[in-house]
Amino acid sequence: MSWLFFLTITIATFIIMEAITWCTHKYVMHGFGWYLHKGHHQPGYPHKFEKNDAFFVIFAIPSILLFYFGIRPELNFLFFMGLGILCYGIAYFLVHDVLIHRRFKWFKNTNNKYLRGLRKGHKIHHKHLGKPDGECFGMLFVPFKYFKNAK
Repeated sequence: MSWLFFLTITIATFIIMEAITWCTHKYVMHGFGWYLHKGHHQPGYPHKFEKNDAFFVIFAIPSILLFYFGIRPELNFLFFMGLGILCYGIAYFLVHDVLIHRRFKWFKNTNNKYLRGLRKGHKIHHKHLGKPDGECFGMLFVPFKYFKNAK
């Protein structure tokens, strides 16, 4: 198979991960996984580590398994699906933990309208301290209204 095919699989998986993340955030994290996610919505955040960080490990498992089965018996498309999930995980970490919650002080002076819109959308999400009535569950694609006058 061609590298263009594998690149397409990686990019498609990355894009599909946003929809999976939205559904997981709304129905798992704000559903039966609220026990792990609850502290993330409480005042006093951010902490170095919190229960919510367990989701990073949980979401890494499919990627690891796809890498493993994607090289057996030879390199195949599963490897590149795992790579798409890994790339999304890295993007999620950089956007969510670094840019939005500033758990690491790497990009504190960004003036990019897209990144400011993402921050604004996530701030609206965190306005709700409880499990119900959440909004804006996405990470890389948020409604356009958050990009207007994003600060």
